[in-house]
Amino acid sequence: HFHDCFVLGCDASILLNNTDTPTKIESEQQAAPNNNSIRGLDVVNQIKTAVENACPGVVSCADILTLASEISSVLGGGPDWKVPLGRRDGVTANRTLANLNLPSPFSGLDTLKSRFLAQGLNTTDLVALSGAHTFGRARCTFITNRLYNFSNSGEPDPTLDTTYLQQLRGECPNGGNGNNLVNFDLTTPDTIDNHYYSNLQVKKGLLQSDQELFSTTGADTINLVNTFAKNQDAFFASFKASMIKMGNIGVITGKNGEIRKQCNFINKKSAELDLASVVSKESSQEGLISSF
Repeated sequence: HFHDCFVLGCDASILLNNTDTPTKIESEQQAAPNNNSIRGLDVVNQIKTAVENACPGVVSCADILTLASEISSVLGGGPDWKVPLGRRDGVTANRTLANLNLPSPFSGLDTLKSRFLAQGLNTTDLVALSGAHTFGRARCTFITNRLYNFSNSGEPDPTLDTTYLQQLRGECPNGGNGNNLVNFDLTTPDTIDNHYYSNLQVKKGLLQSDQELFSTTGADTINLVNTFAKNQDAFFASFKASMIKMGNIGVITGKNGEIRKQCNFINKKSAELDLASVVSKESSQEGLISSF
């Protein structure tokens, strides 16, 4: 959902496959922040097929992505919220914009803030939405530089707890292929809670972009991390509000866009292929794994 909304708005452009006709589309799935990262494309298509069988041409793929994020939160033990509906699907994708707009796991705090601000999201939104990393896994390739050669220093990231550093080195050996998976959260990796923030307080954030929220000297994000670490209800309240806010970025409504018949092709392409249903290839499981 996040990877969709930060590029052309919440229009399900992230789901579109590469096509040459009738319109050339370069899929956002191969953009650097998405490649080997997003997953669950087959699940989205299964949902779409079931919805189309029940009420054809009514529910967009963009709405399915948004609803799936809320349901994923609930299933993970997190908050629920009322999802505003009525989005329509876009008819193009923009891989270049995906590379420009999406922050990377190596981003510093200033970059994170600027990428979020460009989407109309403030510092509270940044810290709250980063809390989605309370759930899931990341590939070693996203943290190897922190463990062995941070900023080409030949040393580990000084903001990493030394005991945690040794644990991560055991899971991500130097010179390995980078494909091993590491839990975002040390204690409850499959539960949505506020442990993400308490981990940051003790220098146990997995990604550089996570730890930046707490370890950047004088940052206004520190107080927010402390608040959410102390009060899970406060985190949940902010997370809900920020998810709704993000879900309203650049939405397509009215007669613009379309309601796709298959989520991975615009309708003109679906008609050209004359396919009743198309299932996207499953993205690699060896990347950042999050439903948000």
